[in-house]
Amino acid sequence: MLKQQIFSLLRQLLFWLLVFATGRLLFLVYVSGSVRTAGIPISEVLQTFYYALMLDISTASYLLIIPFFLLLIQSYFRAGWADAFNKVYTAVVLLVFLLITVAELALYAEWESKLSFKALVYLRHPAEVINSVSNRQLFAGLFLVIVQFLFFCWLYKRCFYKPFIRNQKTRRIWKAVFVLLAPGLLLLGIRGGFGEIPITSSKSYFSKNNLLNLAAVNSAYNLVFSAIDYFQIKESNRFSTLPSDKAKALVGQIHEVSKDSTVSVLNSSRPNIVIILLESWPGDVIESLGGEAGITPEFSKLEKDGLLFTNFYATGNRSQQAMASIYGGLPALPVTTLADHPEKYYAVPSLVKKLNEEGYYSSFYFGGQLMYGNIKSFLVYNEFDRLVEGDDFDSQVPRGKMGVHDEFLFERFARELDTGPRPFFATAFTLSSHSPYDQPGERPIKHIESENDFVNSVFYADQALGRFFEQVKTKPWFDSTLFVILSDHSHPSYKNYPLRTFEYHNIPFLLCGGALKKEFMGKQNDRIFSNADLTRTLLRQLDLPADDFFWSRDIFNPYSPEYAYFDLTTGFGWKRPFGEIVLKLEDNYHYVNKVDESREKELEEEGRAYVQVLFEEFLGW
Repeated sequence: MLKQQIFSLLRQLLFWLLVFATGRLLFLVYVSGSVRTAGIPISEVLQTFYYALMLDISTASYLLIIPFFLLLIQSYFRAGWADAFNKVYTAVVLLVFLLITVAELALYAEWESKLSFKALVYLRHPAEVINSVSNRQLFAGLFLVIVQFLFFCWLYKRCFYKPFIRNQKTRRIWKAVFVLLAPGLLLLGIRGGFGEIPITSSKSYFSKNNLLNLAAVNSAYNLVFSAIDYFQIKESNRFSTLPSDKAKALVGQIHEVSKDSTVSVLNSSRPNIVIILLESWPGDVIESLGGEAGITPEFSKLEKDGLLFTNFYATGNRSQQAMASIYGGLPALPVTTLADHPEKYYAVPSLVKKLNEEGYYSSFYFGGQLMYGNIKSFLVYNEFDRLVEGDDFDSQVPRGKMGVHDEFLFERFARELDTGPRPFFATAFTLSSHSPYDQPGERPIKHIESENDFVNSVFYADQALGRFFEQVKTKPWFDSTLFVILSDHSHPSYKNYPLRTFEYHNIPFLLCGGALKKEFMGKQNDRIFSNADLTRTLLRQLDLPADDFFWSRDIFNPYSPEYAYFDLTTGFGWKRPFGEIVLKLEDNYHYVNKVDESREKELEEEGRAYVQVLFEEFLGW
């Protein structure tokens, strides 16, 4: 019996994989004549099916949950109806999937994206949808759905599904084995394997041609998870507390720059740019930012030849939020993240693409899995020339549970910067200061008891950072390179700052390297900025246009307004030179600090307007 049950699930798994692959082939054939497919080698097109496999298996595993329960019932009871139910269930799911894939053919021509739940909202007015499609397209689509549906129903009944034959003599132990084994296998398929990080649609992103990435992402998986995100945010702006015109006017005033001027801090017009993105470093691991001495001594050495910002903040608390801020100039969104909405990537400008256009060779190095938080899909869309993650390292390279340890990441990063094209725009994203803190070496910091494992992991990462700079300082390209060192977001530390405070969200931000003018070395800047301001700042230092990045400011323009913002999922923090305020809508939390009572209303209205307009803009994309 066990063999019969397992083979039944496997046959159904193969059936769904065939259906998914056919839908993918249909999409690729449909778009094969478009200009976006010109020049793509057939070998890369075929890779689409390989990179789609794991997400297809995950989707199929979700679909097999119902068949598993039907087989379980049939193992213990006479239930002839279960076979009929299985066929009806499969037929209904098949029809839905075919409708999705055929609808995507027409949708791609208009939106160049997968079918999202937002698109389904238009079905509230079916007449408008039908009128927007020609009769030829409508009937061709229906014909395609019907033909595929009849064919796959016949194929399923003929080749993939066999009625369950119950054997009353089967031992109970084999029934118990099935009960224990099958759910484990399905869960493994749903998660995408044994990895630390469950699968996301990023697993299917592999090409610089986004059309192939869209083809690789399973259409059903994409639609279901876009529906989950949709119902989290819906269409209404829960942060709308001011009249729309007033909110927009306030945000316009906040961003107003009386003079478009900047102070050049670089001694090169086209320097190499290296971003060192530090996993979870809060400001209070840095002595100059109020931390205890000895946690990051190598960072302190770099400060002597760098420019440190003391009032610099992360707009969010997740790595994927940092990616949107650093490369798109987009502050962290409340409720959701940009990475969860690939269909909205087009609306956000890209620092990477702009630098690519200027001849920079762009790369991103990470020792873990970029699938986390759907980060990979965002980075691929931004068209990095080279992406390196944990799977791209030799299997002999030492690694922990999360991936390659920082010292070995930096070794490869330095080596490939030395041999790669120039000018380069490169990022190294560390991970050793992420739990479970299984970095190699001793834990020398004993006197700090709270968050001791984390503090020691930062010490290890700092040592690796120091060795990296000792190595690259000897390279001929160092003198023409700007290093940007900052944290992706903060982390609970030994100072126990609550998440609702600006002290918690304060992060290190240091500029150093040979491309920094000597008069700025060893200095500090106490103006209030955030990680969303890096994009406009870098572009203005290179004398490149940056008007696309509305939410980003030029740090070195003395006329830039000073403020900091962070999201709290259902609230926000807002900081100005004259005070700060934190609001949470769900529990009416209201905190005001260091502000004259006469300006408290002004401070609150600015913060409310900022988050309202930001979220409204996101919903409109």
